[in-house]
Amino acid sequence: MSESELAQAPLPWAYGAPPLQARLRSTPEDFQVEEILGYDADGAGEHALLWVEKRGANTDWVARELAKFAGVPQVAVGYAGMKDRHAVTRQTFSVQLAGKPDPDWSAFPHAEVKVLASTRHSRKLKHGALRGNRFVLVLREVRGDREAAEQVLTQIAARGVPNYYGEQRFGREGGNVAQARAMFGGRRVDRDKRSFLLSAARSQIFNSVLAARVERGAWDSPLDGEIWSLAGSRSWFGPEPFTELLAERLARADIHPSGPLWGQGEPPSQGEAGVLEREIGAANDDLAAGLAAARMDQERRPLRLLPKDLRWHWQGDDALELSFELPAGTYATVVVRELASIA
Repeated sequence: MSESELAQAPLPWAYGAPPLQARLRSTPEDFQVEEILGYDADGAGEHALLWVEKRGANTDWVARELAKFAGVPQVAVGYAGMKDRHAVTRQTFSVQLAGKPDPDWSAFPHAEVKVLASTRHSRKLKHGALRGNRFVLVLREVRGDREAAEQVLTQIAARGVPNYYGEQRFGREGGNVAQARAMFGGRRVDRDKRSFLLSAARSQIFNSVLAARVERGAWDSPLDGEIWSLAGSRSWFGPEPFTELLAERLARADIHPSGPLWGQGEPPSQGEAGVLEREIGAANDDLAAGLAAARMDQERRPLRLLPKDLRWHWQGDDALELSFELPAGTYATVVVRELASIA
């Protein structure tokens, strides 16, 4: 099997094979995303903070067009995260105007982009300055076992899903991992592309660890030697004995079992968790060595993803609307994959 075929091989599901088959993104309106910033605008400063709706448009392209419209260099435009192109998304951009008045944002000359609101702010919007995203998705041409789908949705609402990196992280046909291996082998790449390939390499190892733990039934429960991720934070702690206090914190989603974001040195996990992670690191030794050589630090990512306020509504016999909120850096598609195979 080729590397691209391996990259596309299905990762194990938490609740068995999905009970439905469906289409997603039949139209951009079937995949709606609304960004949730971690703070409010302060109302003053040289940056215009814009609340923007885009339909079928790339985030980078919107940033370039906003800079052109405002008559500023592209570096003066900031945004917190990339948003899906094949979707209707609402997100915040900042535009540094440096003493200039706001242009008439309502005259922005692209029908697929609307500036819904503008206020002033003192700082440029930085990548990653997000609390999360809200999603409203519509699955169409739905076929399968509706009763089983209801059971899976109830389980997802209660237990969550494995926090895999979505296929977007790996590029077309999973090619980013192969490119990362080539880069680690000496192929030169652009600086911007290098960061994407490092992320893909880390994500490959993480997904492999998580897949092994899903197969063991231990993606939302601890293994011996577990490292715990604090919810809503990049912080982690452990290993330490699994106590009633940790069990209570796990039950209320204050902490999650975690997997490695590979880097220099050894992962901090021990016991059964540590053995598993080191075995998978050894199976991907070229990726692990390349990440260490790039001086990436050992970090952690939660293995469990809990959608907040998950709701669903059947629109007739063959359409299902889902709505939920996810923390930044996670993927709506890994929620959907537990429910439906997407054509």
